[in-house]
Amino acid sequence: MIAGIWVGILWAVELIEIFSDTSFSRLGIYPRHAEGLVGILTAPFVHGNIMDHLLSNSISLLPLAVALFFFYRPIAWQVVMFIQIASGVWVWIAARTSLHIGVSGIIYGLAFFLFFSGVFRKELVAMAVALVVVFFHGSMVWGTLPFFTPEHVSWESHLFGGIAGVVAAFFMRKQGLPPQKRYDWEDAPDKEDEGFEYWNYQKNNPPPSGFQHPD
Repeated sequence: MIAGIWVGILWAVELIEIFSDTSFSRLGIYPRHAEGLVGILTAPFVHGNIMDHLLSNSISLLPLAVALFFFYRPIAWQVVMFIQIASGVWVWIAARTSLHIGVSGIIYGLAFFLFFSGVFRKELVAMAVALVVVFFHGSMVWGTLPFFTPEHVSWESHLFGGIAGVVAAFFMRKQGLPPQKRYDWEDAPDKEDEGFEYWNYQKNNPPPSGFQHPD
């Protein structure tokens, strides 16, 4: 539900641009310029076009957001906000002097968060989610390098989004997943352990002399 609403907002913003015959690109991140600071909050909602930019981002964002809000619901919004703010600040500080727009930085952050959460947590559910992310989104790692991305694509947003996802996964590694369900048989004492404990007790507490064990 939340993932669908999120993607719907992105499409609503793009449609407003089209029908009002205007461009919101000025709301992107413009590194090292004061007017570009607003883009840290607004850039993820702005896209260059529908087919090449918004559609491809929507296809990637939807399953990752669903996984985040399903498996890490208690901390999902914290993760999203941290990735957006941290990656946005880093792009403003260190990226090329150009307008950086789109939600791809957050997409990379979510993918890296879901993968490294499995690495850091070492819990069955988290590791399973990590494997699925690698299977479907493993090739995304190449998008963090300038050699493998077109000149007009903000590989810096990808890189810093991924780094923010790793940082979030590490510092939130003990939060988010529900406690593992335990079954009654897991808490029941093992029969072999009971036998050992009885034998050990008999050894350390021998019966008094003259005592005969009943047949």
